[in-house]
This record gives sequence, structure tokens and C-alpha cells, in this order.
Amino acid sequence: MTVIDGRAISASIRNEIKAEVAKMKERGPVPGLAVIIVGDDPASKVYVRNKGRACEEAGIYSEIIELPEKTEQGELLGIIDKLNARAGINGILVQLPLPRHIDEKAVTARILPEKDVDSFCDENVGKVAVGAPRFLPCTPAGVMELLHRSGACIEGCECVVIGRSNIVGKPMAMMLLKENGTVTVCHSKTKNLIEHTRRADILVSAIGKPKFITGEMIKPGAVVIDVGINRTPDGKICGDVDFDSAAKVASMITPVPGGVGPMTITMLLKNTITAAKLQNDTNV
Repeated sequence: MTVIDGRAISASIRNEIKAEVAKMKERGPVPGLAVIIVGDDPASKVYVRNKGRACEEAGIYSEIIELPEKTEQGELLGIIDKLNARAGINGILVQLPLPRHIDEKAVTARILPEKDVDSFCDENVGKVAVGAPRFLPCTPAGVMELLHRSGACIEGCECVVIGRSNIVGKPMAMMLLKENGTVTVCHSKTKNLIEHTRRADILVSAIGKPKFITGEMIKPGAVVIDVGINRTPDGKICGDVDFDSAAKVASMITPVPGGVGPMTITMLLKNTITAAKLQNDTNV
């Protein structure tokens, strides 16, 4: 059994990104990313700080815009409009969740598709669905990198995705399908879930239920990717998969923490570079 080291793979990709940004600097402006955060959610603040640090290490210009909880939707949309118009900002990201009085859909739709490095807007989601993506959503893209760089075979394999969110589950299914996997999407209304999970050659769980997937639910020799990040009653972080029992059955498995998590910001950096190239009309 192999534990897929997301930290090591992420570090390798970030070195590649850093080298690519250095080459871009020789030819023109550096890629730029703007991150907007509204309110004081502690987890969101950590994520935003980590994104800024990752940009700095890669040589990408980053700008963090912190707004108070009471910020009106119109003001937020106006800030996005100004960032849309700035040539030096290639990617725009609004940290979710937003305060309840702000319509998340309206906000993500306001970002220009070519600057939507989270790939949340309808146009970019549609491009992923038809297999011609401008940007790949960051977490599913990170999963694909883990599979590729770990030597996992996707073509012809039974792939089961647990979870149907717009951010992870649905695009994950589309990406696996594009690489000729035979894909089943399971969710809260799926009957006899174990019948699906036990035939999966590749099992991706993104349901947010601590240690829900146990070893008995996994096909011997399967590749298990745990996207979940949960907290146990004693405050420890764990995934959707019961690692100890699953590791006895799987051929490859991601840990939590240290698996999919480190890849998400790495893929954001990659999308920002792609955005800069598209906007500057250079080779992608």
C-alpha cells in the first residue's frame, strides 16, 4: 500500500510554477492574483493568508482585499468591477463563504470568466463539462495531479465519486470522464452505497462526514482519494475515510491532512499563470 504524499507532490509542482514565473518575468509583467475576503471567519482568514504566502513564494503578485462583515453587495461588486478592469490582475478570487446578506452566485458571476481562476462561473463550468476547460477547478484538478503523478490508471477504470457539489463532486466526475474513466456519482440519496463503492477502482470521497468510508466499503486494491476535511469531537482533523481500516485494503490512499489539501492552492497558482498567459496572448 502506498500513501500518496500530497505535500511532496505539491512542493514539486510549486517548484515548476516558480521556474515558469521566473521565465515569464523575463518577457513581461508577472502574473497577479487578487483575493477578496469579507468578514472575520477564522478559517477563511487562514486560507487567504496561505494563498498570499504561496503567491509570494512562487513570485506571483498578490493583493488581499479585506472587507468588513457589513459590506454591502453593491460595494463588493464595484470592487470586482475595478479588478476586472486592471491589467495587472490576472486572477480574482472571492473567499467563500460570504455573509448571508450577499448573494454568492451574483458575486462569482461578476468576475470576468478569463479572470475566474476558481472556475466557478457558469461559462467556465460549462467549458469543463464539455471537455474544453479554460481553468480546472482547483480541488478536483489537484486530485487529478495526485492520480497522474502517483501512476494511477484512469482509462477504463470504474471511478466512483461520492458527493455532487459544484465545487468538487460534479467537476471531479467530468474530469475523470474526460480521461476515459467509467464514472458513477453517489450522494445522500444513493441507495446501497456500499454496492457502488466496492466496485470502484478509484474512489473519491467529498461528502464532509468524518471517517464515513471504512475498509469494508472499499474494493481490494482500489485507489482511495479523500477530499474531506473534518474535525472530530476532540478537535483533530480527519477525512471522510477511516484511514486505518481503508489502508489495509487500498493499493494507494491519500492521508488527511497532507493529501488533497496542499494541492488546492497549488492549482490556484497554476490557474493564475494560465490566466496571465491567456490575457497577454502568450503560449499556454
